[in-house]
Amino acid sequence: MNQNQLVKTEEIEWKPLNEEGVSGVYVKSLLYDKETHRSPTILLKFDAGATYPLHNHPGGEEIFVLKGDIKLGKDELKAGDFLYTAVNNKHRVSTKNGCIVLVKVPQEVEIIKSRL
Repeated sequence: MNQNQLVKTEEIEWKPLNEEGVSGVYVKSLLYDKETHRSPTILLKFDAGATYPLHNHPGGEEIFVLKGDIKLGKDELKAGDFLYTAVNNKHRVSTKNGCIVLVKVPQEVEIIKSRL
């Protein structure tokens, strides 16, 4: 991307994150990459009690909590906290009270299906 992009987040609506095993999670795209057809920088909003299944981060992840609480694996974060997830690390996500987080995910995450 060779040009500046301004996104006024209050002017775009939250869209449900339509992924298998996910409910109560919403997304706003902050940056869209036309080459990969995905948004590497997003805002996520989790309803109270929402979860995201076990997944791998092939390109790592950066997350900054703007509001609320979120648990990523063993790490519990609240507003103002930042977490870098290293390349190929895995975790589940949950929140007790709900949250809004800024997320930078350079590569698509890989959902890990449990073997029952």
